[in-house]
Amino acid sequence: MYDVTIIGAGVSGVFLAYTLAKEHPDISIHVMDKGKPLAERTCGLQQEACTCEGPCDRYVGFAGLGKSEGKFNYTNDFGGQLGRKVGEKEALALMEEVDELLCSFGGDRVDRYSTKNEKLSLLAGEHGLRVFSTEVRHLGTQLTRRVFQEMYEEMSELMTFTFEADVTGVTKRAGLFSIDTNHGRFQSRKVVFATGMSGSDWLKSMTAKLGLKAGQTRLDLGIRVEMRGNQLDPILQETFETKLHYITERFSATTYCMNPRGRIIRKYQHGLVMPDGQNQNEEEPSQNLNFTLFIPRYFENQEEAMAEAHRVIGGINQGHDRVVAQKLGDLLEGKPSDHLSRGVIHPSLEAEAGDLRKEVPPLYIEVLLEFFEALEGLLGEEIDRDTILYGLDSKFYEAKIFTDEHFQTEVSGLYLIGDCSGETHSLSQAAASGIYLARRIIA
Repeated sequence: MYDVTIIGAGVSGVFLAYTLAKEHPDISIHVMDKGKPLAERTCGLQQEACTCEGPCDRYVGFAGLGKSEGKFNYTNDFGGQLGRKVGEKEALALMEEVDELLCSFGGDRVDRYSTKNEKLSLLAGEHGLRVFSTEVRHLGTQLTRRVFQEMYEEMSELMTFTFEADVTGVTKRAGLFSIDTNHGRFQSRKVVFATGMSGSDWLKSMTAKLGLKAGQTRLDLGIRVEMRGNQLDPILQETFETKLHYITERFSATTYCMNPRGRIIRKYQHGLVMPDGQNQNEEEPSQNLNFTLFIPRYFENQEEAMAEAHRVIGGINQGHDRVVAQKLGDLLEGKPSDHLSRGVIHPSLEAEAGDLRKEVPPLYIEVLLEFFEALEGLLGEEIDRDTILYGLDSKFYEAKIFTDEHFQTEVSGLYLIGDCSGETHSLSQAAASGIYLARRIIA
């Protein structure tokens, strides 16, 4: 019998469990995850394609997606609605605690920086753009692994971990939860689902059996852009990166994961292959800058959202890891690209040269070109026609299930935190939701 069982050892579950153990040392905590301990998560370290027989090590296991590049954005401007859920000031204070905890395990080996620039914000507004600002602690993959490994070594002395756990059922009877797994049945007074997007199918199944109904689902799709490394210098003089928001009556769009001198790599998720950005510190820096311009759409349920992602991105992949790319100049002239490596900008990802108009829905191309027009006004110069456009990146979200101000569902004693709550979409807000719940779950 455990006092609290946390299903999912991603950042929200880790920060919940750690805070609970430190502030309530007398309670029993059980953390379960479908993946492996961090030290055994090796997929993607030496090769690009997934080599896992079961769940992919890149996404499941201790630290979840937090073990990737470890980019913690401390802001309410983007990354979720935690500020609306718990209050703007409370959310920022919780994210400060997240940063302090990371630093206590060595995260302060890299400096924290700010993207705030009031002069840029005013100038951007004149061109229909809004600048989102944040404080950032970007750990990078290697430091992230060290930080979370040290956390795990301390936590393993304070609680019980069960890895490679296949949870087949969660039921409640007489005030107690029974959790059926391939390791046997466990009982707990309270249960927290903290499975993130990697556990979306499992979450949908479990919540349905418990009588919890999911609402709308958001899906972001967008073209990954790789431009000349100094193209954005006029707006990046005082900060390493920025996040730009473009909104009209028809749509909104936001730049995501901007990587000056970074590279583009393949991202494998939900059976799809997408172009993703990588920080300059991960490998040999490039001479380029990359980001994705995401456009959000909303669907009645998660099945419809995933079906759309598979229709569009799966169509591009053609059953393997195909990514299509086109030079901006060719796109504007209405002709396919027959090469990518000639010219000023050399691609950092091996992709198939082609025609985005034949493979990407018109919305994403139209929005990108409108955004580029506004961006050219802000920069005071033309976007280089050698700029390479990759189709198509995606960001997935959980369907939102009702939870109260303490993240408790309509099933008393059952909680949802992190990205599976539908309230957070970033490492920092997910971790903060864990700390928040730790101080409310014990009556």
